[in-house]
Amino acid sequence: MKNTIYHNPRCSKSRETLKLLQDRGAKFEVVEYLVQSPGKSELRELCRLLGVKPLRIVRTKEDLFVELGLSVDNGYSDEQWLEVLTHHPKLIERPIVVIDGRAIIGRPPQNVLKLL
Repeated sequence: MKNTIYHNPRCSKSRETLKLLQDRGAKFEVVEYLVQSPGKSELRELCRLLGVKPLRIVRTKEDLFVELGLSVDNGYSDEQWLEVLTHHPKLIERPIVVIDGRAIIGRPPQNVLKLL
């Protein structure tokens, strides 16, 4: 997987993380995941790089989570959570940064310094 930031320009943490990477001269691709939604295999790979189950990258406090009737205790499998994220990218935690085959969530933005 190439160096990438999964970015939402409307999110202040995502903007701060992007600026931090740019200020450090990091080379990466910007993927606005609300426009260019990652597929299941890409999300599966991001989870593998992060070392987490798909549920850990779901924004459970997002209004859409409740509107869809979702619950962390609903018994969904990893594949079902990946399916939810594929169809509702707004629920993907942000920003996710991948550099040199390692990934981290930029919350707080300084987390990404561990990858540089």
